[in-house]
Amino acid sequence: MNLFNVYSLFDITPVKAKGSYLWDDKGDQYLDLYGGHAVISIGHTHPHYVKAITEQLQKIGFYSNSVKNPLQEKLAEKLGKLSSYEDYELFLCNSGAEANENALKLASFVTGRKKVVAFHQSFHGRTSGAVAATDNPKIVSPFNAAHDVQFIPLNDEDALKKAVDDKTAAVIIEGIQGVGGINLVDDLFFQLLREVCDKNKALLILDEVQSGYGRSGRFFAHQYASIKPDLITIAKGMGNGFPIGGVLINHEIKPWVGELGTTFGGNYLACAAALAVLEVIEKENLSDNALKIGNYLLENVAKFTRLQKVRGKGLMIGFDVPEELKDLRQKLLFDHKIFTGASGSYTIRLLPSLTLTKRQADEFLEALEEEVGR
Repeated sequence: MNLFNVYSLFDITPVKAKGSYLWDDKGDQYLDLYGGHAVISIGHTHPHYVKAITEQLQKIGFYSNSVKNPLQEKLAEKLGKLSSYEDYELFLCNSGAEANENALKLASFVTGRKKVVAFHQSFHGRTSGAVAATDNPKIVSPFNAAHDVQFIPLNDEDALKKAVDDKTAAVIIEGIQGVGGINLVDDLFFQLLREVCDKNKALLILDEVQSGYGRSGRFFAHQYASIKPDLITIAKGMGNGFPIGGVLINHEIKPWVGELGTTFGGNYLACAAALAVLEVIEKENLSDNALKIGNYLLENVAKFTRLQKVRGKGLMIGFDVPEELKDLRQKLLFDHKIFTGASGSYTIRLLPSLTLTKRQADEFLEALEEEVGR
C-alpha cells in the first residue's frame, strides 16, 4: 500500500529532537524555527513533558468519555487561571479543525441561524465546517450546502458592518492569521467586531489554534485588544505534539447532554500532556520569553532592506521576499540547516518554540545576513 500523497515533503528524516533542535538520520543538526506548524510550544522532548506523559501512560493511557476523568477538571482549572478565562467552560477534542467545527455547531445551536462570516486568507482546519470557513478556492466543503459562509477583507470596517446582520450565527476570526501569511488584526477592528456581534446577537469565535498559548506574548493574541469572545478554539501548542484541542465557552452558553461528542478528546494521556505544557509555560515564563525574543527578531529582521513587510507579535513572525529571493527558505534549510515555514511562494513564517534563546535567534540572523545581506 502507498501513502495518499497530499503533502509536499522535504527529503529529511528527523530521528531525534531536543529543545529547538532536530537531528536527521544522517546526523545533521537543524535549528527548528517552525515547530511543526506552531505545535512545539515548550521545545522538543522537554524533560517535564516527557516525564508527565510517561508516568501517565504507565497508569492509564486512554479511556473514553463515559467515565469521570479528574485530569480534565485539573486541566480546565489550570487553563482558566493562566488564560484569565476562569469563568468559561472547556470542551476537549482532538485538533484545531475539530475545535472550530464544534464552535460553529454551538453557534448554530445557540442562535438558530446558519450564516457564518469569515475572512479572506483565513484557515480554520480540514473538517467540513472548518473548510467552509477557510478561504481556499481549491477546497469546497459540503458544509456550504447547509450554511451561508461569507468572506470579507480583514480589518475592513465597512465590509464587516454590511456582512453581519440578524441572520448571522457567528463571525470566526483568527487571533493572528497564520497560514494566510501572519496578518495582524487591528485592535480597533477587534473591538468593532465585538460591538457588531453584540448588536446582531451573533457569536464571536476567536480561532487561537495557532496564535494562542503564549505565542503572541499574551496567552491569547486577541487579549491585546481587551475583548472577550463567546468561543475560543485552541490546539497546536496545547499538547506540544500530542493531539489535543478544545473550545473555551462562555458560561452563558448552557450545555445539554449529547450536544457535542468526541471519542478520543480529553483522554488521560492527552490531558497529562496538556497539563505539562501549561506547567512549563507558567514555570519558565514562556509568554514573556516569546515577547522578548520575538521583539528582538522583529527589530533585527526589519534591518534587512531586501526583506519586505516584516510583521508579527511575539514568536509568530512573517516577512515577504522579492522574486530574486524566492528560494530563501530552501537555502536556509539546506545550506544553513534551519527550518522555517512559508505561506505561498513569497512569505516566510517563523513559529519556533517559545523557549527560543537569543543565541538561537542570532544563529538565524547570521544565516539571513549571509543569504540576504544588509
